[in-house]
Amino acid sequence: MDLQIDQKFVDEIRSRMEPSCVLLNEPMREHTTFHIGGPADVLIFPTSMEDVSFVFQCLKKHGIPFVILGNGSNVLVLDKGIRGAVIKFNSLFSAIEKKGNILKAGAGALLSDIAKFAAEKGLSGMEFACGIPGSIGGAVFMNAGAYDGEMKQVVSLVRAISPEGKTVHFAADHLEFGYRHSIFQENGCAICEVELTLVPGAVQDIEEKMAGFTKRRESKQPLEMPSAGSTFKRPEGYYAGTLIEQTGLKGFTVGGAQISEKHAGFVVNTGSATAADVLELIRQVQQCVFDKHQVKLFPEVRVLGEKD
Repeated sequence: MDLQIDQKFVDEIRSRMEPSCVLLNEPMREHTTFHIGGPADVLIFPTSMEDVSFVFQCLKKHGIPFVILGNGSNVLVLDKGIRGAVIKFNSLFSAIEKKGNILKAGAGALLSDIAKFAAEKGLSGMEFACGIPGSIGGAVFMNAGAYDGEMKQVVSLVRAISPEGKTVHFAADHLEFGYRHSIFQENGCAICEVELTLVPGAVQDIEEKMAGFTKRRESKQPLEMPSAGSTFKRPEGYYAGTLIEQTGLKGFTVGGAQISEKHAGFVVNTGSATAADVLELIRQVQQCVFDKHQVKLFPEVRVLGEKD
């Protein structure tokens, strides 16, 4: 497809960043855990907070819309792709450091790596996140959680870049954490570094707890198939997966999208799913569950990209 972005912007970004960090017309299916999505006009991988500040200033200067991504594990990119820029934090922005009981992690650091690092250092508090397939930046953005743990329990400080390119700090009490919510869903800032305040613990106890969570996750969730993780938010008083299973929809398919036969709370890509398949499947599941249980299900997955 033709590039739908200002070439002057591309040239300006490339004047500062490595060629491998600025990709044009890049298929987003290669950068999401769902393995679904059309091309982004430009995909940028920052390596420092200075990079992020520079990119944001260029975006504002040229009037270009943007999307920020972590590991791409909780998103569905539409089939037409994403117009404008995608800023993706990956392994180039993933350093993890320890100072006392505090870990500092770059936004692209994977939760599994942080949990493992914390365990090795005898720090407890991140065990719940050991199997969540996301980055710390995305986890803070969504206040990710599992097994009665949430990011809000451990995050003490976030360093971010504002849409104007300024460095801003957010203490824990200013993050507006709620169920799958943080202030970053409204303020447009890019999460760059996260500080986690943990508590000392015995390495063996921490590792045993993580091993238990991993065993539970592997036995119940369709980790062997591409997905965006849990598809629906938990309705108050219910579990989405249980409602869907009780509605008889386990294994239900639309095109290449399927309600997992292993866990009904997951929509999986059987190999050829389009975003349109996933959205239609979600729509039909919502309707069927409401007809049977009078409970409304709302997607947890973020939908990004150009609509028809």
